[in-house]
Amino acid sequence: MVEKLVEIGILFDFYGKLLTEKQYNIVEMFYVEDFSLSEIGEELNITRQGVFDTLKRAEEKLYHYEETLGLVSKFKENHENIKKVLDLAKDIRLSLGNRNYDEVYQAIGMIEDIGLEILKDS
Repeated sequence: MVEKLVEIGILFDFYGKLLTEKQYNIVEMFYVEDFSLSEIGEELNITRQGVFDTLKRAEEKLYHYEETLGLVSKFKENHENIKKVLDLAKDIRLSLGNRNYDEVYQAIGMIEDIGLEILKDS
């Protein structure tokens, strides 16, 4: 359940504004504000089943948006590439201190490759 909570939370951050207002409010109340289905139903004056159905449709839409647009996966990939660049920068600093210029040259080439990959995907 925790995995799904995190997954829906991330999808909601990226695609929440594409949901209907009702779907947006229900997802926010359920996943962000931790309301129960019954509490949401009371708050919005709809049945618990209506809340459940709306929540499921909203979740399906969020997954569909990710399948279609892939923004979350691109974000994660770019995040990993930035971490690699930072690690390479650290390696360059150490290699320069040791005057190991071959390693510096290789690391710079890797940074260029990662930069081109990020630009290609964006």
